[in-house]
Amino acid sequence: MRVANGVYVLPIPRTPQEPESFLNLTLIVDEQNGNTLVDAGLPGQAEAIGAALLEAGIGVRDLRRIIFTHQDLDHVGSGAALVRQSGARVLAHSADAPHIDGSLRLLKPSPEMLEQRPQMREVLERLEPVGVDEHLEDGERLDIAGGTRVIFTPGHTPGHLSLYLERSKVLIAGDALRAERGSLNGPNPSMTLEMGTALQSMRRLADLEIDTIVCYHGGVVSEDANGQLRRVIQEASRDCDE
Repeated sequence: MRVANGVYVLPIPRTPQEPESFLNLTLIVDEQNGNTLVDAGLPGQAEAIGAALLEAGIGVRDLRRIIFTHQDLDHVGSGAALVRQSGARVLAHSADAPHIDGSLRLLKPSPEMLEQRPQMREVLERLEPVGVDEHLEDGERLDIAGGTRVIFTPGHTPGHLSLYLERSKVLIAGDALRAERGSLNGPNPSMTLEMGTALQSMRRLADLEIDTIVCYHGGVVSEDANGQLRRVIQEASRDCDE
């Protein structure tokens, strides 16, 4: 699904058993500076991601870089397979990079979560570490799609980042925000390590001029994106005060 010039959202079904639940990867097509995939689904989804890329007009081998918004299993899962096929460079924030490259274990799922959802253990066992070639830091400007700004948005994980495409005014929010049928919501409290920090991160995003927000869970928010973000921040602020 094209959301702006050169920007595509690739909805990948979470599992065959959950055909209505999608992970929303982002593809940034840039013929001059190389194509970028943001996040890489669950383990075993490389084939589905490859098919989605073809629908957008490129192959896996046309990827120059993969940017991870953070370390979670459903964001890095097929990264190693895609890197093998493409030779793409991998970029992530320095705080999450050791969890992505296997130096440290993932912070989620927690032991308690694995007890409640034993099927996640099997998926976790299939995860391959992915080497991180470049650490991204807050405020860095990437020469992608006319200028893409790295915004450090910790809370969901210690090294969560978001990407702001300056020319198209698209915010790729990862899990810093969620959506449901075009309506914006804050991050999932049960999966967010530090809700107070996540709220501070949302407030930083409110300073941007945004036309479109891409949420990994829930997809695209395009109607009054800035106004919806202000509403979500107000709601989250009230919840934190209670």
